[in-house]
Amino acid sequence: MPASTTINKPILIFPAGVPRSLDYLARCQRDGQAVIGSSSLAYDVSKPAYPEWAVLPYVNDPGFPQALQELIAHRGVAGIYTPNPVVWSYLHDLLKDMDSPVKLVNASPVHDEMSGYRAATAHARKTQATPLPIATHAGGKAPLAELQLAALFRHGNIIPGMCDDEKISALYEIARHCTRGDVVEIGSAWGKSAFILARLARLYEIGKTLCIDPWQSEYVTQNDDGGLVDNCIHQYDYDEALRVFEINLLPYSANDINYLRLPSVDAEQHYRQRRPVHSPSFGTTTYAGKVALLHIDGNHAYAAALADVTAWAGHVVSGGWIIIDDYIWPYGDGPQRAGDEFLNGNKDRISCAFVMGTALFLQLQ
Repeated sequence: MPASTTINKPILIFPAGVPRSLDYLARCQRDGQAVIGSSSLAYDVSKPAYPEWAVLPYVNDPGFPQALQELIAHRGVAGIYTPNPVVWSYLHDLLKDMDSPVKLVNASPVHDEMSGYRAATAHARKTQATPLPIATHAGGKAPLAELQLAALFRHGNIIPGMCDDEKISALYEIARHCTRGDVVEIGSAWGKSAFILARLARLYEIGKTLCIDPWQSEYVTQNDDGGLVDNCIHQYDYDEALRVFEINLLPYSANDINYLRLPSVDAEQHYRQRRPVHSPSFGTTTYAGKVALLHIDGNHAYAAALADVTAWAGHVVSGGWIIIDDYIWPYGDGPQRAGDEFLNGNKDRISCAFVMGTALFLQLQ
């Protein structure tokens, strides 16, 4: 919101009933910003959601400019929000012609809608132009086309999570240099990195993706330095987090994605003893029983991180990868200590090792 607006002077939201308008209403209500909803419909179902309401003619009605001026004057409107491209363009010119102190509070909706796609295309081009020079014995598979890479970035970044574009680029490069087998992720949360891994596994025919996460509060205490991470645990609803994971991943599953709602060590016992995994949302998926790519991003307490590495690293086959996320972590050194212990104890098994962003990447000989 521009600095010229205050919580005491209302923002006019017009038209008020479209999804982006309702999202903006929720944001204003969180911030304590006064709002007026408005519509040109004789009856708008969104009206009860707004504390104040006004009716305006359609923007192509000759009486619209006068009606808007009167509404601004009588209700003390400080700014206008509209997610409709036609309305935004019209108001942008009208307010200028009126020499009104009231301005649109949002940029062009077309720009807003397209910005994520433009950014994804830019990341795809950058990734193609600056491939990660991986020193590995495994021959790299063909790079993805720009469109495939842009889709990977765009769909991945719609999902909330901490997997940034630098890490997505690194995951893409190691997928090109990965053998066949299962892709196993420890700690999936809302499913952002799980989507990236599953999509790459399908594109490069690596194997099926298995996500491991207890999605229960008693397993997420990190014992981080200062307790900043542990202090925010209460903000999460872990049943809801699993539902969000399912919503995010289900459209992309073709019987090649599933999950175990178990602590990592218990899930390893299941994986070692039986190949099929069943969940109500994804059905039954049968795994190979050998891991080509292991992504560890579970509990970051040292004991938990070490337990994840110890339990699962033995399943990773020659040419496979182990990724320890948050190897560089400002709240503690649990993942780094676990990663260093594995490095020091398995030097003869590791053919490639590097840190990219905050993650440690290891490829086994």
